[in-house]
Amino acid sequence: VQLQASGGGSVQPGGSLRLSCAASRSIFSLDAMAWYRQAPGKEREPVAYITRDGSTDYAHFVKGRFTISRDNAKNTVYPQMSSLKPEDTAVYYCAAFLDAVDYWGKGTLVTVSS
Repeated sequence: VQLQASGGGSVQPGGSLRLSCAASRSIFSLDAMAWYRQAPGKEREPVAYITRDGSTDYAHFVKGRFTISRDNAKNTVYPQMSSLKPEDTAVYYCAAFLDAVDYWGKGTLVTVSS
């Protein structure tokens, strides 16, 4: 499974940004897709998940601000990020999970700064 992430950039605090992750195969064939992030000097941490059946889950620190959705026709998953904070600054990674194997895309940098 190949994953292509895009949409990173710079935004002011309180702003919004939408990332995209396009998969090389039908997202229905995957057990789940997810977004992780890694801030400077910190470990990579999960941000949001969406399963094959459409169930979603979020890390507590983004709940209510981030929404993960998908476009089945485009095999693409989107995290819509709103009310961004400086502490959301990180490299964001897209991941896919299938049969206990995880696949990763290249990260995309999100910088939240005034």
